[in-house]
Amino acid sequence: MSFFKKLRDRLTKSSSKIDEGLEAIVEEAEDHLPAEEEHEPIVEEVIEEPSVEVEDDEPEVEVEDEPEAAPAPIVPVQLTVTPMPLIEDGPTDETAKPGILGRMLGRKPDAPRRTLDDDMLEQLEELLIAADMGVDTALRVTSSMAEGRMGKKLSVEEIKQLLADEVTRIMEPVARPLPIYAKKPQVVLVVGVNGSGKTTTIGKLASQFKAAGKSVVIAAGDTFRAAAVEQLQVWGQRAGVPVLTAPEGSDPASLAFDAMTKAHEDGADLLMIDTAGRLQNRQDLMEELSKIVRVIRKKDPDAPHNTLLVLDATTGQNAIMQVDAFQKLADVSGLVMTKLDGTAKGGVLVALADKFGLPIHAIGVGEQIDDLAPFDPEDFAKALVGLN
Repeated sequence: MSFFKKLRDRLTKSSSKIDEGLEAIVEEAEDHLPAEEEHEPIVEEVIEEPSVEVEDDEPEVEVEDEPEAAPAPIVPVQLTVTPMPLIEDGPTDETAKPGILGRMLGRKPDAPRRTLDDDMLEQLEELLIAADMGVDTALRVTSSMAEGRMGKKLSVEEIKQLLADEVTRIMEPVARPLPIYAKKPQVVLVVGVNGSGKTTTIGKLASQFKAAGKSVVIAAGDTFRAAAVEQLQVWGQRAGVPVLTAPEGSDPASLAFDAMTKAHEDGADLLMIDTAGRLQNRQDLMEELSKIVRVIRKKDPDAPHNTLLVLDATTGQNAIMQVDAFQKLADVSGLVMTKLDGTAKGGVLVALADKFGLPIHAIGVGEQIDDLAPFDPEDFAKALVGLN
């Protein structure tokens, strides 16, 4: 199964929210269309002409020199002149696209459309805000959609395509894989709040880098939570990657320093340092993270070479505050978004790209190793709006 199919299948809450909202917006306009616009002019044209033609012609024909022979040749001539071909405007096959006759006989009509106007744009903005795209980003997206299209009638599928195009345009500049440098070891510090998926993300990334031929070392810097250390050790065994640990309650900054020494001695390509989950409003915990950065810079002034912020998509707009707080203390260089399969708030990733412009290295939609993949803006945009 391709990652896009998996993303499309699992990003159901966001896509269904937008999908259902768009259908409601378009159908609302259809319900208020006046009936005469749809059928009356067509029906009048079809019915009136034959009634006049048949009554006026027959008496004139009966006055001719051969009255007895008139009925036989004249009846078929009158039938061939009837306006029935005007009604059968298109193929009569039941599976073909319905024409006028198809609509009159009750076949499924063309997709409903709605004129793009100020009222519709306002409803679209509200829908995107509900999907956690944020007010500023939602306004920017709808303004771009409206450019040159005001007054045009659009179907749900056309609106989805326009939305997907705008989301892709915003996301393309930030879709970048984690850069690999010649510097050894390249230090990757992984940060985030409690439960964001840091430990699992480190394990998956380490496994993928190892499979790509890179030598990797993991430092279990969450020294306050034994479960996090055990989880990393399991991933390390799976990937064949060493995991460096310290006794519970040890100073995580000291562990990070020792891990850099070990990775350098082993000639490792990458050192990935896990950190304890911390809330962005806990100043003491955030200061501890700042200490880790200061200590590893004593070993290498350029370290950490990457600081990945792992975000839980279910937190919605709170993710924006997290990026803002972690950027100030740890100089975040890139993002990984997890748990996109469990939220109706996938639009927050668009808001993050629009506001911060930080690289999005990967997204996750599950617990398996192949459920973390490089971020593809077009695939994400299609999955977000429910476009096949």
